Amino acid sequence: MKVSRSVRISGHSTSIRLEMAFWQVLEGMAKSEGLSISKLIAQLYAEALERSVGMSSLASILRTVCLLYYEERRGAIVTAQQA
Repeated sequence: MKVSRSVRISGHSTSIRLEMAFWQVLEGMAKSEGLSISKLIAQLYAEALERSVGMSSLASILRTVCLLYYEERRGAIVTAQQA
């Protein structure tokens, strides 16, 4: 099920619709960084613009970031288990 949330980026309010699993990952990321979800999303958006990432939407950027974050954490767990 997709859930819509409103966030403010650079003073502009926008609505983002993502599956609940992605919101949960973003909440965990924000918590670990000591940020609100809105501030985390604003930072991720700014980084994507800075790198000229050719993604079509903010939702696509966030899904990609969540998957990369998940893969990074999974790799760290596997490495720790092998040690």
